[in-house]
Amino acid sequence: MLLKTLQEYAARAQPAAHVEEAGGWWLRHSPGDAWWVSAVLPHDREDRVALAEEFCAERGAGARFQITPGVCADDLDRTLHNRGYVRGHDMSLQIASTSEVLRQSHADAGEVTARPTDEWLAAWQAATTRDVSAERDLLSRVEHPSAYAYAEVDGQVVAVGRAVTEEGWAGVFGMATLPHARGQGAARSVLAALASWAAAREANHMYLQMEKANTTAFRLYERTGFREVCTYHYRIRA
Repeated sequence: MLLKTLQEYAARAQPAAHVEEAGGWWLRHSPGDAWWVSAVLPHDREDRVALAEEFCAERGAGARFQITPGVCADDLDRTLHNRGYVRGHDMSLQIASTSEVLRQSHADAGEVTARPTDEWLAAWQAATTRDVSAERDLLSRVEHPSAYAYAEVDGQVVAVGRAVTEEGWAGVFGMATLPHARGQGAARSVLAALASWAAAREANHMYLQMEKANTTAFRLYERTGFREVCTYHYRIRA
């Protein structure tokens, strides 16, 4: 199933520090990383909620579940609601052909490196305000081929993003633009660079995950050839 496959590709492209598989469920814990890196992936029809809660509790964390219709059990969302979990973070999974992203980007491609440079990380931190040391650790765990793209204005890195390839697909992650450079085509340049890199590695399809509330990003991806294939959300303990 495409949705399950892409979500597992994404999990490997954003690898948690601790991962256990329990009958098709991915139990994940990654202190210091973005909250979604630690979300449980219930990719099976069985009910393993209690096991997931125990896994998280042993690590001093509350459980968080990714709910994707058609991937997890149909009644899991209601089960979690009845256990006191609230719905949060409506998300969109989008895909595009790599050639279409290249055609629609309408921008000069940015630069690409095989590893995150200090300048790449500094721009990412400035744009996201997240913990750069935790991000560095996460990136060191990625095992699949990766590219780190950036766009410059007057010699300053103002936009960044990365891609990870697996089985003909390139996932896009870490897209971030400094506030003063937004709306000037820098993100398009980053996407063009990542698409060019993906095409050179015969990754003919691209995917990304984004929050539905981010309308600016939604418009960017729509204009560069991405289309939504499903929505999903999270259940978080109240």
